[in-house]
Amino acid sequence: QVQLVESGGGLVQAGGSLRLSCAASQTIFSINVMGWYRQAPGKQRELVAAIISGDSTNYADSVKGRFTISRDNAKNTVYLLMNSLKPEDTAVYYCNALYRRNSYWGQGTQVTVSS
Repeated sequence: QVQLVESGGGLVQAGGSLRLSCAASQTIFSINVMGWYRQAPGKQRELVAAIISGDSTNYADSVKGRFTISRDNAKNTVYLLMNSLKPEDTAVYYCNALYRRNSYWGQGTQVTVSS
């Protein structure tokens, strides 16, 4: 069982930045994939960014060049640095971990970007 707790969401103006954090209840070194997803009202949940063991990363086209996913194994935490935020980035952001064929989710954190 992996518990994930997100933090760092909030209200920001367009062009601003936020950094989301996802703290895991166990060492993330052994977790295969950790990622950030988001879900806007009336839309499906979508992958934003993922980091794979070995530090390979993957990004949605809509956030490439603006968002950066990283992790700190010593703190068991994954981060999502979001720059140049746009109103269309407004959503609930969820942390996800794929570990031993199971998928775990955090409770989500709201990000609202005003124009």
